[in-house]
Amino acid sequence: MFRTLEEAKRFIEDNSVSMLDFKMVDIEGRWRHVTLPASRLTPELMQYGIGFDGSNYGFAPVENSDMVFIPDLSTAAMDPFAKTPTLMMTGDVMVIGVPHNRPFDQYPRNVLRRATEHMKSLGVADKMIIGPEFEFHIFEDVRIFNEPHRAGFELASDEAYWSGETVGGGQQLLHKRGYHADLPQDIHFDLRSRMCELIDSLGVGVKYHHHEVGSPAQEEIETEMGEVNFMADATMIVKYVVKNAACQSGKCATFMPKPIYGEAGNGMHVHIILQKEGKPVFYSEEGYGNLSKTALYFIGGLLKHAPSLCALTNPSTNSFKRLVPGYEAPVTIGYAMANRSAVVRIPAYAKSPESKRFELRNPDATCNPYYAYAAILMAGLDGIVNKIDPAYHNWGPFDFNLFDLPEVEKAKIDALPTNLDDALAALENDCDYLKAGGVFPERLIKVWIRQKRKELAAMNGLPTAPEFERYFSL
Repeated sequence: MFRTLEEAKRFIEDNSVSMLDFKMVDIEGRWRHVTLPASRLTPELMQYGIGFDGSNYGFAPVENSDMVFIPDLSTAAMDPFAKTPTLMMTGDVMVIGVPHNRPFDQYPRNVLRRATEHMKSLGVADKMIIGPEFEFHIFEDVRIFNEPHRAGFELASDEAYWSGETVGGGQQLLHKRGYHADLPQDIHFDLRSRMCELIDSLGVGVKYHHHEVGSPAQEEIETEMGEVNFMADATMIVKYVVKNAACQSGKCATFMPKPIYGEAGNGMHVHIILQKEGKPVFYSEEGYGNLSKTALYFIGGLLKHAPSLCALTNPSTNSFKRLVPGYEAPVTIGYAMANRSAVVRIPAYAKSPESKRFELRNPDATCNPYYAYAAILMAGLDGIVNKIDPAYHNWGPFDFNLFDLPEVEKAKIDALPTNLDDALAALENDCDYLKAGGVFPERLIKVWIRQKRKELAAMNGLPTAPEFERYFSL
């Protein structure tokens, strides 16, 4: 929003801004914040930042946890959810050094920035452009209880078929029949429009929004494509707006990959384009799907590293409850034209050289977007550097429905991990491509795996309702 401190100070004065709200990203991809009076925006603050304890963000050990946040004025925007006039912005994190502070190598924004710098150093491209698709659910109420003597959850949705007898006058959507549903069934239409207005007001262009396949209020907002560093910040903005706008309306929104058994889950498909000197890198008239060899090698890298990528793009136990057959979510490793059963899909409607792209369909929004986008880029670059041909490795193209194959044929095709444990094991065995160019520090990868294994162990230790149903009477 601002190029200089003087511009920011003039805006603060002209708009009677009272507070500055600094948004910082923790290791899991959550925004945390600290708020200062607007009068504190000084040259000293811009140079030296504000100190905080990084150990509480999941990064540094307690004995070396003093960090400094430096605001990025270009990300500034008025917070639409703050009653007090508040200018919010994200920024970068430094570690204290002598004589100068230095960028903290594990901080998510810094990792993604190094990935794009590595791309430029290879001469492959100078810009990565992405377009995430944001799928989520809106519920009228959610109740979660997890105690030693009782555990469970209850979801209330006025759109859901299970609410037909009591709410909505028989206007509920049928099971798995929500795609592009219209009024009156699409009861959150106005709320989605409001979300899109707010997202646009914060500098992120919206392409469209609609009801998704899941009948109990599954939604989608797709943003315009943009440069990957900008789009990682934009991903945080979209999640912030969706959750807070729902809350303001007395509802609750979740990006949880699989909140409802038997219904479609929430993915975050990522469309990918590379450019060099303003020209498309992925287009060729002769190639499969009009893709260049560089594009196919990029796909080859994604497919080769797909199992380890899942540890960063699908980092929750719930992620793998979405990656199951029957719900347009990928389960096999392959690519194809206009085929939603493949993990890499080439949209048939993107025909011009400038729009030629493909989408990676396995990610979901429980990821840290900076790490996920950086890992996707690093996998693709590894494919380009090593000329990994996906056709040579029997990863496609699969121009048929992979879900309809006989079991014998399915067994011949490589599969995505079916659980977080397997994805973490893949990351342990396949992480050198992430460390190329110093992009992902080895310590970060180890910290990530350790924290996720701890999370996994805690989840595995909890009794569940299906276990009681199956084993209580034995």
